[in-house]
Amino acid sequence: MTYAWISVDDLEWAERPPKPGEAARRAADITTAVGLQRSRARLWRYPPHSTGRRHADHAQEEVFVVISGTLTMLLGDEHERVDLGPGSVVAVQPLTPLQMRNESDDEVVAFVYGAPPLQEGADFLDDVDLPPGV
Repeated sequence: MTYAWISVDDLEWAERPPKPGEAARRAADITTAVGLQRSRARLWRYPPHSTGRRHADHAQEEVFVVISGTLTMLLGDEHERVDLGPGSVVAVQPLTPLQMRNESDDEVVAFVYGAPPLQEGADFLDDVDLPPGV
């Protein structure tokens, strides 16, 4: 078959281990759901005031598309803060430190796409403490 599709209502959501004091994030594996072969994709749900792991992927170029809410990204070695609203897109090259965060009181939903589909590891980095309201 040359195409595949799935409804968001049919996706299976898996909880990701939360950090202490945070609600669990949830991810839906789009890669398997639609049979991607040359890339990887997930749909993420970040509850209010939750954070992903700060990391630098070894092989994948990643694209982040905000569906709803305001996603805060910390990008680069000096962790530049970028706040992204619905419809915003950010692309991150391999070996670039990044962290997804929800600093708001509303849920964030984001589509994350990476290529090539290699899982050649990532360097996991210490979290960055942001002052409140920054």
